[in-house]
Amino acid sequence: SVVYVVGDMGGKLDSPLYGMFDIRSQIKDMPLAEGGTLGEWFLRQPTDPGAAAVRFHMRHRWTGWADSPIAPDSIATGGSFSSMRGAFRFDAPGGPVLRRPPAAMLALGGASWPRLGSDGGWLPWLEQAGAGVTRLRPANCGFDVQGRGAGWSPHLAERFAGQPLKNVVLRMVDAHGETFERRGEFVLTATGVEGSLIYAASARLRDAIALDGRARFTLNLLPGRSAAQVLADVAHPRASRSLSSHLRSRLGLSGVHLALLHELLTPDQLRDPAQLAAAIGALPITVTAPRPVAEAISTAGGVRLDGLSEELELRARPGLFCAGEMLDWEAPTGGYLLTASLASGVRAARGVLRRLGRG
Repeated sequence: SVVYVVGDMGGKLDSPLYGMFDIRSQIKDMPLAEGGTLGEWFLRQPTDPGAAAVRFHMRHRWTGWADSPIAPDSIATGGSFSSMRGAFRFDAPGGPVLRRPPAAMLALGGASWPRLGSDGGWLPWLEQAGAGVTRLRPANCGFDVQGRGAGWSPHLAERFAGQPLKNVVLRMVDAHGETFERRGEFVLTATGVEGSLIYAASARLRDAIALDGRARFTLNLLPGRSAAQVLADVAHPRASRSLSSHLRSRLGLSGVHLALLHELLTPDQLRDPAQLAAAIGALPITVTAPRPVAEAISTAGGVRLDGLSEELELRARPGLFCAGEMLDWEAPTGGYLLTASLASGVRAARGVLRRLGRG
């Protein structure tokens, strides 16, 4: 048999995925009572086909529901023509295939990997089946910035795209008036910002843009220093040194920090120690659009939970279950998304077994 082990860790580990790796290292060489060790497969199926509980139909693509009572020749044996309206319709190498199983579970993903088939094309078909759906939107994604014009200047985009901003604090007030603040890191891109810290705030940024056309957050570039310490170092006489050399030596700011300050502040603000110190502690950045959904790590939206039972069965179409990222929920990136998708699959699978009288 195949056993799926899911690790859910908290505390100092910021993703359950790391917990799964930790579990793997602990059980890798664990002896079994019947002898031997546990096997694991990452890129292939188990070698014993008799032990596999899943059959894969390769090169089959779901194309919606059968809307005609006349079935093709490849219909399942014994199925009457009239019973196939509303059946699953597949394109296959041998021609169209219709299937009406007693229970089915859909785990179709979102729309963030169209190259691999996860393009969200299933949304209208679930609507046809009576499901309430929310349009798919990018989640855990990067954003385009406003800068002092339409995006970064060519100098910043060419010289500093891909450069990380480490150990900074992002702070914003979201569309509901709640304050979000977190320390972390991200990178500048040719068009804006992206990375783990941006992903953590991405839902709030995206929703604020949807309401107001833009969203604003501030960055504390030196969270380890107080505002008074930063001001004292900025105001310290710099003699003949350039401002960049002065800020490097007194505050330890790197080239990407300095480039961002020069990009977003006016010459007058850079010359004024009080305004410059305030910007180092709370540098305002405005974003105007999330990156396209095809570039996102995951998507928000999908099949609404209020149309599903506790076992994730579609109320409007008994026997049809949904799981994973196609559900209308949004998780942080990394192992949280993976763990929750697997957990929803387990819940839906139990519903399928109950539906078939095996649960």
